[in-house]
Amino acid sequence: MSRKPACPPSIALPGQIVLVLQGGGALGAYQLGVYQALHEAGIEPDWVIGTSIGAINGAIIAGNPPERRLDQLREFWHRMERNSFGFSTMPRAIANAITVGQGIPAFFEPNLASWWNPEARVGIEHASFYQTTPLRSTLEALVDFDYLNAKHMRLTVGAVNARSGAMRYFDTRREPLCVEHVMASGALPPAFPAVRIDGEPYWDGGIYSNTPIEAVLDDEPRRSSVIFSVQVWNPDGSEPQSVMDVLDKHKEIQYASRASNIEQQRKLHRLRHVIRELTKHLPQQELAQADVRELASWGCGTDMHIVSLRAPRIGNEDHTKDIDFSASGIRARWQAGYDDTQRFITLRPWDQPIDPIEGIAIHELPEH
Repeated sequence: MSRKPACPPSIALPGQIVLVLQGGGALGAYQLGVYQALHEAGIEPDWVIGTSIGAINGAIIAGNPPERRLDQLREFWHRMERNSFGFSTMPRAIANAITVGQGIPAFFEPNLASWWNPEARVGIEHASFYQTTPLRSTLEALVDFDYLNAKHMRLTVGAVNARSGAMRYFDTRREPLCVEHVMASGALPPAFPAVRIDGEPYWDGGIYSNTPIEAVLDDEPRRSSVIFSVQVWNPDGSEPQSVMDVLDKHKEIQYASRASNIEQQRKLHRLRHVIRELTKHLPQQELAQADVRELASWGCGTDMHIVSLRAPRIGNEDHTKDIDFSASGIRARWQAGYDDTQRFITLRPWDQPIDPIEGIAIHELPEH
């Protein structure tokens, strides 16, 4: 897909711009198209939150100056595509089987010892079917961690503690991040090994929360935001008819955004707005009391526009689509992300007013 020249900043959005990127392997090419459309419209995120491939894309965006971000993203996906063995006309099942057997040289390679003896007690950092040393080299080439930690753009990556099962968000606002933090966020077991940070082993945060939008809504101090929630897993409502369909649907549901989580966040945010409205009816002498002020501090008046970008199905996909690093697959998902985001930019849903009690509006693209 060709690149258009970036436009100067021309679109004013009501609040900080947040880009939330799901995990999903090869499906993450959709996020490249989303960022390209935003970049060309002059919309640069203030904050990127990512899990797994979303953490990788997010680190490349936040870890480069604006004029280099898109080029570095394109280079990452070019390395994924170029190393998919070039079998553009090969049936998908065969191409994916080659990826499973041989890996992707810029990303991961087989850990043959674990294949021969998966019961060997080799330690958590080696207990995986692949090893990700190539990804380390790729990230070090494409992410300027000095620039990243200079806090030009906030980056948050999610990982889950492989010992305790607790989710943790590593955030440049609180601590310097390095290549291990990004690799930990993408360490999906049992394929990839845990990555140790501060003595603790971490796995892919997607096994706990693959769309970490709660990190925005729970942030302190809270700020009004336009949140581009980029979802590469998209249960389409169809009923599976075969075992292969069931495998695909199971994975879609497992890693998709949880409607119940979003609804819970909506209720919490509404409660914050209710508290704010209630405090308006208190006399000043009551508000002057320390305990009342503390209770009133739970109130909030921020507005959150959630722009929901859902990747469509591309062709006749199946449950192996997240390892489809074929040139055609990457290009199709890239184009879909670009087209969907351009439609949203044209619609400008963030200009719509939000109910002052609710405080959250969720925007989805209308059907074509």
